[in-house]
Amino acid sequence: MIRELPAGKGFADLVFFPRRNHPQKPAMIVELKWDKSAEGAISQIKRKGYVKSLEGYGGQVLLVGINYNKESKEHQCVIEEI
Repeated sequence: MIRELPAGKGFADLVFFPRRNHPQKPAMIVELKWDKSAEGAISQIKRKGYVKSLEGYGGQVLLVGINYNKESKEHQCVIEEI
């Protein structure tokens, strides 16, 4: 796991790479939001080119957007495979 990985036009909040002995597991780019939207987090990953941080990685990649609503205290999550 890498926090605040320089990627594209900014920093990906969290990037997870599978261990070498588990190549069948996907890599994940996670963007966290607060009082916004999980869809907006996915959009930011794409718009700012965070996927470029995984250039050379040949496996499956998941984009994960998570939003926390401060008022309702609920989480929203969107996962997209690329």
